[in-house]
Amino acid sequence: MTISRFHIAAMDCSAEEQLVRMALSNLDALNRIEFHLEQRDVIIDHDTDTDTIASVLDSLNLGASHIDDNSEIGPPADTRRERNALIVALVINAGFFVGELTIGLMSRSMGLIADGLDMGADATVYALSLAAVGTAAARKKQLARISGYLQIGLAAIGLIEVIRRFIANDELPNPTSMIVMSILALVGNAITLIVLHRVRSAEAHLQASWIFTANDIKVNGLVIAAAVGVIITDSQVPDLLAGGIIFGVVASGARRILNLSR
Repeated sequence: MTISRFHIAAMDCSAEEQLVRMALSNLDALNRIEFHLEQRDVIIDHDTDTDTIASVLDSLNLGASHIDDNSEIGPPADTRRERNALIVALVINAGFFVGELTIGLMSRSMGLIADGLDMGADATVYALSLAAVGTAAARKKQLARISGYLQIGLAAIGLIEVIRRFIANDELPNPTSMIVMSILALVGNAITLIVLHRVRSAEAHLQASWIFTANDIKVNGLVIAAAVGVIITDSQVPDLLAGGIIFGVVASGARRILNLSR
């Protein structure tokens, strides 16, 4: 039995943790997996070759590096609580996916539509984690592949629409709707990460959870900044730029899921 520690530089939110979990679920002889998002580390109790684990983590392109093989691992986690936390995360992200997409269409904001798709991408990762429990490896890969292609397709459509609006010079988006919905989405992201973090360590300071909202806060903040830009410039360009950037982020996440499915 070996207890190995890996540092995963890009694992700065719970959705990426779920990608790591799904990738490792295909390996045999893994006894326990423990995540430390504060340090961006994962500790694995295993009876298999460390290089095999390192190869799987490298395939995710999250900047994984092997630290040592003599770490300590804590007591077993409450799997029921973890599953319930995943359900909460799924419901919150799916809800904001629908909400932001709807308000984005009504307010003509590509930034909100893209942000909604980003929330939908996170919801997909949580759903895959729940659906993969007790299923065969081939089924897990099939689910991941369908999700990845769907997200890339939606991101491509979004980018095409951004380009079309640049050329057509459409009506301005509603900046008030953009700001209000983005603030609500930011709160939803924070609640999701707090719930997941409490499951892992009830004694940890919940303020630490805010560290892991970095990517989602940047996305929400980008939409808010775009709304302010629309007000100042009286132009749709800031909103379209925000939408284009976020669609690119979604496409990058979909690429990781497709790599996982292979």
